[in-house]
Amino acid sequence: MRRRDFIRLLGGAAAWPMAARAQQTTRVPVIGFLSGGSARGQINPTYDTAFRRGLRENGFVEGYNVGIDYQITDSYDQLPAMAQDLVRRRVAVIVAAGASAVQPARAATSTIPIVFSAGIDPVALGLVSSLNRPGGNITGVTNLSIELGPKRLQLLHEIAPTGADLAALLNSVDSNAEGQVKDLEDAARALGVTLHIFRASSERDFESVFATIVQMGIGGLVIGNDTYLTGQSELLATLGLRYAVPTVFHFKAFAASGGLMSYGADQLEVFQISGAYAGRILKGERPADLPVQQVAKVELIINLKTAKALGVTLPLTLLGRADEVIE
Repeated sequence: MRRRDFIRLLGGAAAWPMAARAQQTTRVPVIGFLSGGSARGQINPTYDTAFRRGLRENGFVEGYNVGIDYQITDSYDQLPAMAQDLVRRRVAVIVAAGASAVQPARAATSTIPIVFSAGIDPVALGLVSSLNRPGGNITGVTNLSIELGPKRLQLLHEIAPTGADLAALLNSVDSNAEGQVKDLEDAARALGVTLHIFRASSERDFESVFATIVQMGIGGLVIGNDTYLTGQSELLATLGLRYAVPTVFHFKAFAASGGLMSYGADQLEVFQISGAYAGRILKGERPADLPVQQVAKVELIINLKTAKALGVTLPLTLLGRADEVIE
């Protein structure tokens, strides 16, 4: 064999592993993770861990046999373009986290499987034919969030000064906001209290809302269920402390960040189920055959340290109902 031919053959042999690795890379499926819940463009690390745990239960680990493309924004207007971009890149599954991400994902594709995780009624919205048999390319997990708004108002009423007005904060660009307003206003009438509605869609609006609540002498604030507001939970908890406004939100991370109370579904379970469903679809199951799961467990978390800082006296009956008291 001539030296030139030997070198050519040797070079080709050296390229075989590289070609094999490239071919293997192209076979690794990619999950598109779509969400409108973070100003930092990042998923909450605790929720991300739960999501990956669900994937791992089905044999998928990022960087080994699956990729995850996070498309996360604080601007709902960007979600349709992000969803379309995921479709153009032919991701294997789209995980739509939060109500704001579900419709953009649905509008972008009728063929790529979609797994949603949101506090919505997917049948009423026309996303699925039924909870047991979704029937299309969409399935996922729902949780009790929006439905619990009146209960959060009741919890706030238990600790508010007698005769005090209460307030609710909602995202002004959230499509579910009007339904929440109606439910909260109905609950306020049943409790015999006056409810003031505030709307905000950016960080600069929040401080103004809290300042106005203090000026009006309002006794407490319920934060509405919304993906963007969820992403701002740490800031909202900080403002509640700074302005001495008793505040209740829908998930545990709010109370852990210094908010007075949280009452809502176990979000870790929600994200773990969505990861598990994404994994099952990657293994060949069809969304049409995967029932929509409902997380019915709710938790009442009370931050006793925050209550003391605010000078709020918590009834023993309320403390006794808490699933967790942060001291």
